[in-house]
Amino acid sequence: MSEKLKLLIVDDSFIIRQAIKKYLKKYNLEVVGTAENGKIALELFEKTSPDIVTLDITMPEIDGLTVLEEMIKINKDVKVMVVTALTDKATGLKAIKLGAKSYLPKPFTEEKLQESFDR
Repeated sequence: MSEKLKLLIVDDSFIIRQAIKKYLKKYNLEVVGTAENGKIALELFEKTSPDIVTLDITMPEIDGLTVLEEMIKINKDVKVMVVTALTDKATGLKAIKLGAKSYLPKPFTEEKLQESFDR
């Protein structure tokens, strides 16, 4: 049996965090933490060393793009999927340039999240 991938879910919305957790249940994942702001996200990231992170951009404390940069500095191999209500192309491109593997606008469906996750 393959090792479970560790997932960290970062979003300031409790509802979105729950939806991501539920929609990704079919994957062999262990949710190692959820964070509602960038500061907690970075603390959990260092503590849990996740393989995959779903990351919101607009959050209290530290914004998602800054969190993304820090995560990549700590572990350049982490797979970060940006999930955000900011749908402008510039933000998506910046996230990808900074090292995100994919970009998913909110609101999303279970299918859209899984499609993005599969990529």
